[in-house]
Amino acid sequence: MGDNVSKRLRLVSAADAEMEERCFANRYPDYEPAALTSTSADTDVDSNRPLDTNGMVSSAFQSKVSSKIKDLLQQMEEGLKTADPHDFSAYTGWTGIALLYLQLHRVSHEASDLQRALDYVKRALRNLNGRKVTFLCGDAGPLAVGAVVHHRLGNTADSNDCLTKLSQLQRAVLSPDSDMPDELLYGRAGYLYALLYVNKEIGANTVDESTITKVVTAIVESGKSLAAEEKKAERCPLLYEWHRKQYVGAAHGMAGIFYILMQPEARVPPDILSELVRPSIDYVRHKKFRSGNYPSSLSNETDRLVHWCHGAPGVVHLLIMAHKVFKEEKYLKEAVECGEVIWQRGLLRKGYGLCHGTAGNGYAFLSLYQLTQEKKYLHRACKFSEWCLDYGTHGCRIPDRPYSLFEGMAGTIYYLSEVGKPEASRFPAFEL
Repeated sequence: MGDNVSKRLRLVSAADAEMEERCFANRYPDYEPAALTSTSADTDVDSNRPLDTNGMVSSAFQSKVSSKIKDLLQQMEEGLKTADPHDFSAYTGWTGIALLYLQLHRVSHEASDLQRALDYVKRALRNLNGRKVTFLCGDAGPLAVGAVVHHRLGNTADSNDCLTKLSQLQRAVLSPDSDMPDELLYGRAGYLYALLYVNKEIGANTVDESTITKVVTAIVESGKSLAAEEKKAERCPLLYEWHRKQYVGAAHGMAGIFYILMQPEARVPPDILSELVRPSIDYVRHKKFRSGNYPSSLSNETDRLVHWCHGAPGVVHLLIMAHKVFKEEKYLKEAVECGEVIWQRGLLRKGYGLCHGTAGNGYAFLSLYQLTQEKKYLHRACKFSEWCLDYGTHGCRIPDRPYSLFEGMAGTIYYLSEVGKPEASRFPAFEL
């Protein structure tokens, strides 16, 4: 019996060490409604309460955030002078910076922000290489963003040219000889997102329904094929892998693929959603750790990663969408569990970015707030943004592309810009 106790203590100790290695302890007080009416002076980490007495983001906090955005934008622009001139991607390159300025234009309505978006997307469009076709890492991203920016500026011919080239990429996506994966970063789901994005931003049927249907069918058939090959079709009708691993998370895994398939704009038939997508989601759900977090892949038993790309911060969006589509409380319950994991373990030592940083994790709270309207989640989103206001002071790892959208500063600025209008927030290149 003593040996068992010792073993459990060793396991707990190892888990604590792992957690300490990957994240900072969250010392922020959680949301307390009574605290909103408090007038006493505070001296702790919560000295500036982000929510006002009505439970909305206070003007003082918004002012602090706006000031920091200006500061970080200056740093970013200076840093980008030494960035890779040929990286056109949304993930780490010029398209990501264009997306940021498109977002700032939505918030500010300043013509100069839209012009900056145009300047950066033009830089991206000059460097397309035809090797990848997704929104985040391929030609589809610059073409989709280019189409939207030109559309906003009234440049119809340029917008249509981008749309034509975007449509032509479907040949590589649909080719029966293609060894293309299905995930968001490098696969078919990433191309499907680009099509849905332009329909959302420019107008329904900008990309015709038949094209979207073909891409959806290719993703579904690919998932059915692997499920049959792995003899898992009864338990998991749609199965996907990347580099021979059956990943779970949003970037490379099933959470990202199923999330995109459940978008209303994808118009996936109800029988496919209920008979193929839903049981596959449930299969993934049963891989959940006791902590409420999720593994990086189906075969991984280590509860380590709490990133948008791997773990609860990506899966929470899948569960929220499943709740919206299937109206079942189990999905909401488990999304809430993800929120607790992220609150405890989401201030990451990897940095402040979107893919594997604190800003990306903060989007979980914005999405939970939109779904539930619980002020607790708005408070938590603000606290994660407050962490980002002290950018660079925590001793985090400096990413390889420190000013980019998904690894670096541009993504943090994007997240900070959402705080003022949380109901309209959307995780870039993922939420529609």
